Amino acid sequence: MQVQDKTTDTLCPVARSVDVVGDKWTILVLRELYMGTTRFEEMQIQTGATPQMLTSRLKALEADCMVERRPYSEKPLRYEYHLTRKGWDFYPVIYALRAWGETWCKNEDEGLAVHFVHRDCGHDVDVASVCPHCGVPVERKDLEASISNRFADERMARREAFKRK
Repeated sequence: MQVQDKTTDTLCPVARSVDVVGDKWTILVLRELYMGTTRFEEMQIQTGATPQMLTSRLKALEADCMVERRPYSEKPLRYEYHLTRKGWDFYPVIYALRAWGETWCKNEDEGLAVHFVHRDCGHDVDVASVCPHCGVPVERKDLEASISNRFADERMARREAFKRK
């Protein structure tokens, strides 16, 4: 499937990238996919998006070949959403946003929301893209992720509040 350029009046790759992923809801949907969330309801719970907003973002990501739908139920027909290679290739951007947000958008007493450990050497990489212990550049596939208790509690509270509606 060929992707139509939405920004055709510039060769700027930043402008064209922003056309694909340049709003809060799309970034949060991608965050959920990187965290392993594949089902619509859980994405809605964790992003806070309305069903219409989430549907439009998922359709746009699918049209841009960032995600693909896969049926998981025939009756009723229901889909899961999975990252494509193109979607996974965007991960370093999310990782950089995370690192920046951990550094500049939180209080020191809040701690890291997600801890990443380099699988090869077993050391925490903190917010780095190079393992501080062995000096090896790391990609998502090289890291073992675990969310903090505080972040896990926050996610559980959103799920419980959603189910009470």
